[in-house]
Amino acid sequence: MDQEHLDPATEELWQEFHRVVNMNGNELRTWLLTDASGQDVFGPDPDLDVSESGRRILHVVDKRRVDLTQEDVRTMQQVVDSVRDRLATPRPEDDTWRRELMRLGHDPLKADSPRPDEDPDVGG
Repeated sequence: MDQEHLDPATEELWQEFHRVVNMNGNELRTWLLTDASGQDVFGPDPDLDVSESGRRILHVVDKRRVDLTQEDVRTMQQVVDSVRDRLATPRPEDDTWRRELMRLGHDPLKADSPRPDEDPDVGG
């Protein structure tokens, strides 16, 4: 994309991505490494332990909007759709549900997490 201004659809997607990804890069990286290892230890090259999808999400989280590529736009759309789908059927007592969301950069226990009964855009 490498342009000064994004087209309106990509700008809107950028904003939505950063609304649903409520973990910053350091929080997400730490979670992905901890989740991947099953314990609070890091290997010699921590990024090797992060899944491919986790690396793509981290890549976008750490980027400036003017540096987005088409691959980044696809990643953002996939993350937004996946988070919305999972939030549409909340299961806060289910640790697996929370882990799935956190792998996408969304911590449903954070105060800024959208709630399906409060946000008409969640789930569709």
